[in-house]
Amino acid sequence: MAGGSKTSKSSKSTQQSISEKTLSGVGNLIKLLPTGTVFLFQFLNPVLSNNGHCSATNKYFTSILIGICGFSCCFSSFTDSYTGSDGNTHYGIATKTGLWPSTASDSVNLSSYKLRIGDFVHAFFSLIVFSVVSLLDTNTVDCFYPSFESTQKVLLMVLPAVVGAISSGVFMMFPNNRHGIGYPSSQTTSEQSLS
Repeated sequence: MAGGSKTSKSSKSTQQSISEKTLSGVGNLIKLLPTGTVFLFQFLNPVLSNNGHCSATNKYFTSILIGICGFSCCFSSFTDSYTGSDGNTHYGIATKTGLWPSTASDSVNLSSYKLRIGDFVHAFFSLIVFSVVSLLDTNTVDCFYPSFESTQKVLLMVLPAVVGAISSGVFMMFPNNRHGIGYPSSQTTSEQSLS
């Protein structure tokens, strides 16, 4: 009995350690994603996946949620903002010629906001990071591939750290200067830092 209790305590301690490392790794990955998208996924995934007890309808809705959130992660890499001649912050989508739509932009050179290779790199790696976060989520695993749960612990420890390290390295090589939808414009940020 005493030996069984020590093994049980040791097993619980190991599981807690794995959980803490996993949450730390996933937490570091989430920092690379748009906050609103991650919040939306974390809020709706348990509801749509029925806490991992999926029927065909739950799988369908969970797949749609993952697709929409993945698209949002990519799309946010192509948005930016500026302070217009009217003094308000305006948002737009980066194109090959500049920012679109270009309302109240008399005092701003919108061609400086054109698409860059780094935008595509950020979009791709944001999608990879979101895929790791969403597909290794406990509710998603229980819903789509419940037999995977035994190897999930190992992947949850290793994969977020590897993807996070690679993504962070790539994001350092291609720094993101965009202030997309929901972020302050670059002019507003620089004005505040000078004050």
